[in-house]
Amino acid sequence: MNRSNRLFEIIQLLRATSHPMTARALAEQLEVSERTIYRDIAALQAMRTPIEGEAGIGYVMRRGYDLPPLNFDSEEIEALHVGLALLARTGDSALQAAASRICAKIDALHCAADWLQVAPWGAKKDDPLKGCVSIALMREAVRDERKLRITYRDADDRETERTVRPVGVVYHLDCALLAGWCELRQSFRHFRVDRIWTCSALNSYFSGEGNALRRLWLENNRYETPAAS
Repeated sequence: MNRSNRLFEIIQLLRATSHPMTARALAEQLEVSERTIYRDIAALQAMRTPIEGEAGIGYVMRRGYDLPPLNFDSEEIEALHVGLALLARTGDSALQAAASRICAKIDALHCAADWLQVAPWGAKKDDPLKGCVSIALMREAVRDERKLRITYRDADDRETERTVRPVGVVYHLDCALLAGWCELRQSFRHFRVDRIWTCSALNSYFSGEGNALRRLWLENNRYETPAAS
């Protein structure tokens, strides 16, 4: 989570509680250190956010403080609800959870649009209890320009071990694809997530190469739908 999002989440957490929250409680919620929370609270207070309290006691948000309203018209709100609901078809559980949080924030400021419904059928959810690999891990590797080691089984059930430089995730109606530079094949490949049996992030990065690789990948797939390897 970047700093801007973390500051926003601190405000949301303090607005939602009537009791002081300690730095430790905030740190546990946001999965950062207490020192980071102290710095963030100081930054928010410097921006005149009405947060009161101190280290060791806890922090509260002064009543009456609110964030600026979201300036969306009715059709924009409906587009957001439908677009966020469509994430249920991706199989990406972390994105689905994020979509639910966004919808709750929108509904807090606007009327709920529960009359807009999207059928949830699509890619299977990446449930780790069923042995599925995490799509969120793959997205994080794309952002961090971090190599992945995967075990992949193709349509003919042939199994290979691959080291991949991930550049993107492609969501289709019935599956999700991991796109990346395959060091085994020395070319771009697309791997169906439901055929990836194991996936681990390596302590090896391709820092500074991600954007260039992504441009090449996009150029190669500009006029066609990528097929799985």
